[in-house]
Amino acid sequence: MSPASHGGRAKCLQRLVRLNLPVPTTVALSFQAVHRIASGEALDVEALMAPFEAGQLLCVRPSSEDPDWGGPGAVLNIGMNAARHAALSGEIGTAAADGLYLRFIQAYATQVARLDPDIFDEIDLSGPNALSAALEAYALEADAPFPEDPKVQLTGVLRSMARAWEGTTARLLRMAKGAPADAGLGLVVQAMVLGLGQGESGAGVLQLVDENSGTPLIRGRYLSQSQGRDALQAGRNALFLTRDPRGPSLEDKLPEAFADLVSHAQLMRRRLREEMEMEFTVHNGKVHVLDGVRLQRSARAAVRIAVDLARDGIIPREEALMRIDPRALNEMLHRQVDPAAKRDVIGEGVAASPGAAVGKIVFSAAEAQAAGARGEACILVRRETSPEDIRGMNAAAGVLTERGGVTSHAAVIARGLGLPCVVGANALRFQTRAQKLITRDGREFAAGDVITIDGSNGEVLSGEPKMVEATLDEGFQTLMAWADDCRDIGVRANADTPSDAKTARNFKAQGIGLCRTEHMFFDEDRLTVMREMIFADEAKDRKAALDRLLPMQRADFAELFDIMQGKPVCIRLFDPPLHEFLPSEREGMRQLAEALNLPLSRVERRIDALSEYNPMLGLRGVRLGVTVPEIYDMQVRAIFEATIDASTKGAAVVPEIMIPLVSAKREVELVKTRIDAVAAAVRTERGAEFDYLLGVMVETPRAALRAEDIAPHCDFFSFGTNDLTQMTYGLSRDDAGRFMSVYVQQGVFPEDPFHILDADGVGELLKLGAERGRRAQPGLTLSVCGEHGGSPESIAFCRKVGIDYVSCSPFRVPVARLAAAQLAIRDKIG
Repeated sequence: MSPASHGGRAKCLQRLVRLNLPVPTTVALSFQAVHRIASGEALDVEALMAPFEAGQLLCVRPSSEDPDWGGPGAVLNIGMNAARHAALSGEIGTAAADGLYLRFIQAYATQVARLDPDIFDEIDLSGPNALSAALEAYALEADAPFPEDPKVQLTGVLRSMARAWEGTTARLLRMAKGAPADAGLGLVVQAMVLGLGQGESGAGVLQLVDENSGTPLIRGRYLSQSQGRDALQAGRNALFLTRDPRGPSLEDKLPEAFADLVSHAQLMRRRLREEMEMEFTVHNGKVHVLDGVRLQRSARAAVRIAVDLARDGIIPREEALMRIDPRALNEMLHRQVDPAAKRDVIGEGVAASPGAAVGKIVFSAAEAQAAGARGEACILVRRETSPEDIRGMNAAAGVLTERGGVTSHAAVIARGLGLPCVVGANALRFQTRAQKLITRDGREFAAGDVITIDGSNGEVLSGEPKMVEATLDEGFQTLMAWADDCRDIGVRANADTPSDAKTARNFKAQGIGLCRTEHMFFDEDRLTVMREMIFADEAKDRKAALDRLLPMQRADFAELFDIMQGKPVCIRLFDPPLHEFLPSEREGMRQLAEALNLPLSRVERRIDALSEYNPMLGLRGVRLGVTVPEIYDMQVRAIFEATIDASTKGAAVVPEIMIPLVSAKREVELVKTRIDAVAAAVRTERGAEFDYLLGVMVETPRAALRAEDIAPHCDFFSFGTNDLTQMTYGLSRDDAGRFMSVYVQQGVFPEDPFHILDADGVGELLKLGAERGRRAQPGLTLSVCGEHGGSPESIAFCRKVGIDYVSCSPFRVPVARLAAAQLAIRDKIG
């Protein structure tokens, strides 16, 4: 028996039986057997019931390969009929027997006979005539009496559960959770241990760690005179397991049973090599283990659990690394609402995925993708999500839904993405057509209004409260250290500011793989000087303006070098078109004319002259370096002077200077000549020696194709896969979100090429560029510095073509480190 043939629950129960744990008699049906049942094939129910004692009540539970894929709900007390009810009334009392029978009638009516559950709404289920009224309501609605024959009952339950699994709705739901379309379902038939009786009886669940933090503790609830998981919904009536000042506990009431439970759970942890949630029943003081399922956990807890299992010698370190989904680390890196912050709570729901997110309200996945393309944080608000919304969820900062629970589509997908999520917020009125949220007290929140969702406690807040950054605990640091020991590809960060650089160091990036210098020019005190340079007619006037920017740039680079403490820093020279630094509105032009003491007409003419039909393919990047060389002269001088200053404080700094948007060898030759001349001048002026590396950003298809010509003039290539994807596809990154979902849904593209590197097209150019570049320059260092560098699938491709390191945004560095380690481990084990 294996999870691939009978499902995880069946396999776990088989192992528990082999461990001699007190598991009731159990029979498991394979995926194939369940499929035959769903197809209408006759069931040998007598053979199935043969292992059970005569009159034994049964339950049926689903057993899928992965518990996260879900399945039909369990059905308890199969076999209840008039005769069994009479016998049990004498054993455990009429009220308890009535309760068992009623529970089965309701489950059978809704799950097997497919009757509307509201047929029982008019019945007082706690009253003396509830049982007869429920049987009468069933017969009236089903136009047939409730089945008395246990064989008929069991056949009906098995067939109903099998067909429910193979239905279209269930298949789509589990595919949204990552299951294959043909995923099988096993069914487990088990003898019921009633949890009701004259002696101490009941049911509960137990776990050995906290599911949110992974901290070791004994946790769970127990409810006397109950079945299944009733204890979790019982509130104050349920007992704690361990002694607790808040109320009575099982440890006080039944110390021997409690000790048995803890011993069983610890054995399960050691032998099943996993933290489990144990479902148990106590019948007349005796413990029975009904089920063991992998404990649902947050990303933080998953890391702590994996590390602790490895430290305890239960699993090897490599397996601990393989158990963590790299993307799930995002959950640990999200901010939280400051506990001391004032909260304006406008609604509550189910805390489905931890972390807090702030953003503007959007009501569709397309709007979320558009907001993401603009760099705006948004909260995707939906009645409920579907697979079509996944790309919008990817683009959003958080997700809020009116419907759903902890296993709903929104909750499952959000946890996988590490995305803060609140579901089931039905206290708010969702008016999606009018694009409004209305609170109980009548306040309205429209599209574009800012809200905060707290996925850790299920609250929806107005505005943006004070936040605190994520704290990375010792378990996270340990796992990352193990990952670094295994991976065979470098991981750097894209960082443009001191804050980014500090984050990169905190996440143990091996340097900065991309510093976009143009981001340094948008500060107010620099923008005016930059505009003066743009309006200068002569080279000497441009140089005069740039001389004022030189000390600012030098200070920027010196601070980055200082923060990175000797780690490599790759600085991309100025890249965007100049018009980005100029106003587009008339009022902005008037203010610029005033600041530069120029006639408004001249400002308008100059802006008009700089305008381009397609500026992203116009005068930018290296083209500016060739036609307006003073800009690059100033930048490299600032880099070299900062290098000398930083080197006097510690280890020698070797900056990496990167030329953007190259497409021809001659561009590199021209820029390299000027850079070498500036380097020689600085060495002479400062009387100091320094080294530097020069490379190009390969982001045009031609640069990749002509890499053999370009490489002899370079120390490194850095593939800018964002622009390379844009130019290869002829797609605008900012506009593709409007139709990308349709393209992916209809199979035009297997995935959004801006999220996962297109191995067949863009990847082919990358591979050609790498091969041809190294053919001409064997020692050429290769890297990828687009956001693809943080995608596990893209990292796999990069390793195959010999990339030395990837570079991604600072918060994706841990994801890349773990993904790289897992890829190396998979290669090692074959």
